[in-house]
This record gives sequence, C-alpha cells and structure tokens, in this order.
Amino acid sequence: MLTMLEPLRRRGAPDLTVLGDARAVARHTAAWLAGKLNSGAERVRAVCLSGGTTPRLLYDELAQPAYRDAMPWGRIHWFWGDERFVPAADERSNYRTVQERLFERVPVKREFIHPIPTENGIVSAAAAYERELKRFYGAATLEPGRPLFDLTLLGVGADGHTASLFPGSPLLKERARWVAHVAGEAVSRITLTYPALESSRDVAFLVTGAEKREIMQRIVGGETEAPAAMLRPVGRVHWFLDRAAAPGDPV
Repeated sequence: MLTMLEPLRRRGAPDLTVLGDARAVARHTAAWLAGKLNSGAERVRAVCLSGGTTPRLLYDELAQPAYRDAMPWGRIHWFWGDERFVPAADERSNYRTVQERLFERVPVKREFIHPIPTENGIVSAAAAYERELKRFYGAATLEPGRPLFDLTLLGVGADGHTASLFPGSPLLKERARWVAHVAGEAVSRITLTYPALESSRDVAFLVTGAEKREIMQRIVGGETEAPAAMLRPVGRVHWFLDRAAAPGDPV
C-alpha cells in the first residue's frame, strides 16, 4: 500500500529521509554535508546557507569536535539564500546566527564568508550581492553544467515559502535577476531567486515541526504552486524531515 510519502519519491526526491526529531535531522544533515564536502577531488566548494530556526541545530552540530576537526573548512565559500534587511549584529540576522553558532567555533577562512550586505539602500544591497555571486562564479550567465553552488540548504515555511520567495510573489516568475529585494511590513528582505538557488549540485530541504505537516501534506500530494515545490535545481533534491513534519506513515 502506498504511503503519503510515495508520490514525492516518484516525483524525483531520491533521498527522502524521515528522522525522529529536529535534533536527529540536524545530526543526519551534518553527516550528509560533511560527506559531500569531503568527497571527490580536493577543490574549493561553495555552500548556500539557510536562515530561519530549523538549521540552528545543524550549525551547532557542525561546530562539534567531530566536524570541527574533519571538515575542509579552508576550502569552503559560504553564501546565504536570504537575509533580513537588518544590521549584522541584529538578533534577527541570519548572518549573526551562523556567525555565533558556527563560524566563531570552527577554522573558517574569513575571506571565504560572503554575507548579504544590509547597509545602504536595499536595492543597491541586492545588486551588490548579485555582483558578488557573479564575481565568484566568473560569468554573468549560469550554465547548467557548472552549478554556482555545490550544496544549498533550504527550509520550508508553513505557507510553503522557501528562502524569501513567498506565495503570490512576482519573484516566483523572476528568471533574469539572481538576487532581489522583498518589501515587508515588519522587516524587508533580500533573497536569491530561483535561477541562483537552482544552480546547485545538491539541494537539501530541512523541514521540522508539526506546523509544517500541512504544507508537506500538500507538497507530497502533488501541489506545484508552493514556492518550495516550484524549485527545479540542476542537481538533486533531498528532503530531510522529522516525524512531526512528515505526513502519513513514513516507511
């Protein structure tokens, strides 16, 4: 008998994994990430990080001695999928979260950290980050056979948003810009758009908590309008869920 998760497998999620709780998701993702970054030739890698609350346990896990001593920190460039337009020291800053939970505790190269700028105007800041991505990539046009990122970590909001791509946003149709700004009542944001997020060898969605069960039910059921479900990366998609977020009875 098919479970509710089976349609998602058939649509091309080759590494769908359901784990016990949020900490188990963090541990599994840390091991997966380290395995990917340590595999193959010794070359410079690029990782795009997720904001929000779900990946915080992952950053804590990566700062533990097992990963601090084994990860190729000196060969990894770090980018962000989105950022709140607040000062870097603000407690709402995605950069600050990673800085405090991970970068201050591991031997990263400071020059390999590429935070989204949040000074000056938001439009110019978004344009500056797009220039930074293109400088790193070495071209103004993304090629499917040469992804921008090796790994991209993303979350899923209860409304189906990912990064700062929200339901109904005109940015869901953006295919030219790599980076854009999102106006908000409480706080505005800067986000990578689909072209940049999709230019990745591997994309991992980290989804935890019972409040995500309904949106996962919809995505597993075949919904294509949720921003997270609309992502079509050039590489592989992986879903790491805890049992609270997973619909149906996982197998």
